[in-house]
Amino acid sequence: MARRRYAALLTLLLLAGCTGGHTSAGPAADEGPGEIVVASGRDVTGKSGIREQLIAAWNDQQRKAGSGYRARLVELPGNADEQRSQLLGALQSGSADYDVVNLDVTWVPEFAAAHLVRPLPDGTVDADVIKSVADTARWDGKVYAAPFNSDVGLLYYRTDLLKKAGVSQPDLNQGITWARLQELSRAVRRALPDVAGWTTQLGAYEGRTVNAIEAFASADPDFELTDDNGHYDASIGKLTAGIAELRSRTDPSYTLPAAFSSDEADSLGDFADGRTEFLRQWPYAYRTLHQSFAASRLGVAPLPGRAVLGGQNLAVTESSGRAAKAAELIKYLTGKQSERCLLDAGFAATRTSAYQDNNVTCGVGTAPTPSASPTGERTDSMPRDAAGRPAYARTTLLPALRRAVQRPRTPLYGAFTQTFTAQLGPLFRDDPPGDATLAKRLDTALKKALPN
Repeated sequence: MARRRYAALLTLLLLAGCTGGHTSAGPAADEGPGEIVVASGRDVTGKSGIREQLIAAWNDQQRKAGSGYRARLVELPGNADEQRSQLLGALQSGSADYDVVNLDVTWVPEFAAAHLVRPLPDGTVDADVIKSVADTARWDGKVYAAPFNSDVGLLYYRTDLLKKAGVSQPDLNQGITWARLQELSRAVRRALPDVAGWTTQLGAYEGRTVNAIEAFASADPDFELTDDNGHYDASIGKLTAGIAELRSRTDPSYTLPAAFSSDEADSLGDFADGRTEFLRQWPYAYRTLHQSFAASRLGVAPLPGRAVLGGQNLAVTESSGRAAKAAELIKYLTGKQSERCLLDAGFAATRTSAYQDNNVTCGVGTAPTPSASPTGERTDSMPRDAAGRPAYARTTLLPALRRAVQRPRTPLYGAFTQTFTAQLGPLFRDDPPGDATLAKRLDTALKKALPN
């Protein structure tokens, strides 16, 4: 009931054009030393992962300074949709004492409009932050968060299977088109009948939304589903073109059947087990896959067409009693050295310096920062460049982040993605409707989900 009341209240506030509640761009004075609680989703670098190490390093810094402050990381269970619901319920009801929340980039407008997080100083996001990533931190002319780690869709491929299929030059680092992907998929299927062309995440959750937005944005580079205010702003014609592109990309002739119900873990497993040649995945898969495969058997390239930007941003909660110190913690966790640590550990860093400045390293400098592994040693087999970064970071990952497109920015993102996912479901069933018919249904549903 509390969530329904919150959703109704948020809609009324938006309809009334209410933007009040904050009069300054900085956090209030702290109530004094104590614990700062950071709520976040699972760290893909594992137990005692890089996020926990960074917080431990900040705690060590505070201990040596005798400040009396200490940060504690709380990992939320469930998938991203479940974590969002948990945070909304906890912050709106006041049932959890979180000072910092790690928000998916699509949640920032929603939490900001509901006054669940505080505005931060404009300088929190400086020119070193990648432009596309920096844009995710703002809403209604204010900075509400600091980009922590980013994400972008990438194309992984099995070079060993391509070679078995007789492809003489399987290095696709310079890019690949969907037409070329389909051509290579057919070649692999002829040589290896049990291997499908590609797999991705088309289950009825956020993964389907991401894949669809990538298809829609590729069909029309100027395509947008919402305007700057988060209002629905698309036409049936553009929706039809996007649906046609998504239908082509998911043609059963080269798409692994399991993809239509897969999430990230499912698709990663199918790819690793050799059931498919290509995989659309996030950057964390680079490190994960290289724990099992030699570099000679794997490749990664920019996703054909447009790729969606993902990632998480750190924000100070409205209810925090230690907001000033919480903002200081965020500054540390998103600083240059911390971002380099995140990159070295397998995340997509948000700062250009992490990719290009060899003077920015993890674990060097006056501030104590962690190494990329809990023991201080390299325990993984992820390929690295001469400076110790993941080998693909400068040549593939950074350019992909710069070109990435955002999902619709709206305080009603939860309503949008549920509607979008549900309305596209019939496309993946037996006897799907035509593109124009499905587009009309989607247009009607989105107008209801995202009212002006």
